[in-house]
Amino acid sequence: MPASFALLLFMIYIFVFLRLDRDPHGGASKAMFIPFAWMCIAGSRFIGQWLRPRDPANLSVYLEGSSVDRAVFIFLILAGVVVLIRRKLPWREVFTQNIWVWLFFLYGLISITWAEYPFIALKRWVKGLGTVVMVLIILTETKPYKAMETALRKMAIILLPLSVLFINYIPHLGRAYHRGRPMYTGVAGHKNGLGILCLVAGVYFCWMFLYRTLKRSTTEDKVLFGLYISMAVMIVWLTRKANSATSLSCLVIGIAIILLSRLPAFRKNPQRVLTVVIAVFIVFISLEAFWGVKDKVFTLLGREPTLTSRVPMWKDLISMVTNPILGFGYDSFWLGARQEYIYANWGIIGNAHNGYLEMYLNLGLVGVFFIGAWYASGLAKIRRRLHSDYPVAILRFVILLVAAIHGYTEASFYGVSLMWVLLFLAVMEPPRMPRRSDADANTDDAIAAAAI
Repeated sequence: MPASFALLLFMIYIFVFLRLDRDPHGGASKAMFIPFAWMCIAGSRFIGQWLRPRDPANLSVYLEGSSVDRAVFIFLILAGVVVLIRRKLPWREVFTQNIWVWLFFLYGLISITWAEYPFIALKRWVKGLGTVVMVLIILTETKPYKAMETALRKMAIILLPLSVLFINYIPHLGRAYHRGRPMYTGVAGHKNGLGILCLVAGVYFCWMFLYRTLKRSTTEDKVLFGLYISMAVMIVWLTRKANSATSLSCLVIGIAIILLSRLPAFRKNPQRVLTVVIAVFIVFISLEAFWGVKDKVFTLLGREPTLTSRVPMWKDLISMVTNPILGFGYDSFWLGARQEYIYANWGIIGNAHNGYLEMYLNLGLVGVFFIGAWYASGLAKIRRRLHSDYPVAILRFVILLVAAIHGYTEASFYGVSLMWVLLFLAVMEPPRMPRRSDADANTDDAIAAAAI
């Protein structure tokens, strides 16, 4: 099939899907376009990468960044801040309910004072804070978790078919080479990015099929249901193409927990879900400590116990740390002489492929402590939600757990990361919003229209 004809068919598929997938009572305002655009960029590639695909990496570009990307992110962040100001948030409640998130960014801002390149660290801190701005827009919607569902679903409807299109018909966009080996990337810049997209979409659609009533009363409903099934098929196919063991294992774990949560014994006593999963996690940690079962799991997944040389690299990175308590400053480890040394010895990489180690390198043990604080506070909030909104609490719990596991082999807790957006959606609590007037809602819509 010619690429131009395939492109036309896929565009029609996406257009019809989006037209049918409309919920007039979903509660999402037009301002949701801002975090939706952010999530689509995080789930695929930055705009600069789309304009210059497969651009060879070099240290000067890494230091300066892309002016196009900088303009896009600043625009989205400023538009998001204007929306939040217009919504008259109860800021005291926003801060107190999510204290560990705000203390982390306060500490990150302070850490700029000892960073080797303060201005670069400040720019990256602003971009990281932009993630919280996007999350707050979603959480301050009239129906925040309905809005989150809509964003996840529509992101998958757009990005997954495009990934199939690029891999099969536009290979210079959907395929690449890594260490001399071909890999399938789809809309992402790397196979692991495609794996994350499939992981997020797979968890969401599994949850949706089990917890949301999918109507099949009219012809349109039946067509939409068929399109959802086709989306599930795409997720399976793309997951195999991505060949990301971490995303695959996280997807299996996430689906297993969702299926477990549907059992009557757990629905009658919602606390059991958290208890059983946390108990299994503790048992696994204990088995790893005494018998090293982790290596056997990696072998079963078709991966070397050294995680394709990552473990030796991790030891080398740790040896470079001069201040284990405070680190090198916000997102500042991969700069200067250290980056030159890593490029020369480990290849062109820009993160540690481990979220906890990445946090340790940049912000030391204090930064790692904040990750633990996010998990603990998030679990406490989810536990309270289990009785009032069981389906949403389960989705938040699965996202939190998947993010925690995924962080072991991928650096997810910095910059513009889809997994970081979802983690904050899982651990942050929606504030009680004052009733908005029609004028305020129209202003939000106007801001979103300007962003579009």
